[in-house]
Amino acid sequence: MSVLVFAESPKGQLKKAAFEAVTYGHKVAQLLGTDCIALTLGSVEGAGVLGQYGASKVCNVANAALDSFDSQVHTAVIAESAQQLGADVVIMSHSSTGKSLVGRLAARMNAGSVAGVNAIPTNDGVFKVTKGVFSGKAIAEYQITSPVKVLSLMGNALPPQVVGADVSVETIEVAVPAGRITVKEVKTQDGIVPLPEAELVVSAGRGMKGPENWGIIEELATTLGATTACSRPVADADWRPHHEHVGQTGVAIRPNLYFAIGISGAIQHLAGVNNSKVIVVINKDPEAPFFKAADYGICADLFDVVPKLTESIKKFKAAN
Repeated sequence: MSVLVFAESPKGQLKKAAFEAVTYGHKVAQLLGTDCIALTLGSVEGAGVLGQYGASKVCNVANAALDSFDSQVHTAVIAESAQQLGADVVIMSHSSTGKSLVGRLAARMNAGSVAGVNAIPTNDGVFKVTKGVFSGKAIAEYQITSPVKVLSLMGNALPPQVVGADVSVETIEVAVPAGRITVKEVKTQDGIVPLPEAELVVSAGRGMKGPENWGIIEELATTLGATTACSRPVADADWRPHHEHVGQTGVAIRPNLYFAIGISGAIQHLAGVNNSKVIVVINKDPEAPFFKAADYGICADLFDVVPKLTESIKKFKAAN
């Protein structure tokens, strides 16, 4: 019996999501009185660092075919690894990769599964987890009674915690099936924190009036060290790239701080951001629905407020 955590490593690099998943796996293992084992696939740099976040052992399936993601191949390899390592709980991040894997793994391993869990489980004789439902308006509790359990963890559900030290990486032999997908090219955004992992997000909508005005948003984001985002109409109008679209039909996020600038707050947008810990709304329309969801609101012209806010933050940082 053990807890196995699949630690994603895009381009061979471990990211915050992997550290969060291992931290979560460590806490689940403590709950169950067992060990947390981290699993990496393909070429990964510095995988031993996962020991700092609670993995008692780090295993790697060193096959170059796993450097590119194929949900069918990765499912087979993770399931076989779990069987070899005696894992009855498998955990991964609720990223695009995790979303592709959780259902396949559950079916392959005859396991109960819950996607998008947001808190440490309880185990009072029955294993229970919670997740947001109804676009985050409620929390549902799920009981998993199957011998094997598969979970995916929402980003920013809990911070990574250093509880140990680096461990050596053990290579395990697992048959890697031939994939039916040929990856010809992978395009990713470099140099920014991905939205699902971002703790600070500055987002704007049609109140910006046009893409030529986005400089004040980017300057505020740079000053804060935040990731930029936008509403769906902005992405649909090609004012901003589609990977920045947050909301029910875009990327669901849960940052520590979310700035909504010039966004009315339609229900579809709120569904993707209402798990943010603090929401700050800047809008000149006092009837904007977003004010009802805001922790802080400024009812004023964003073109007056945002530059002044940026300058104030710069002065504060310079003085501290």
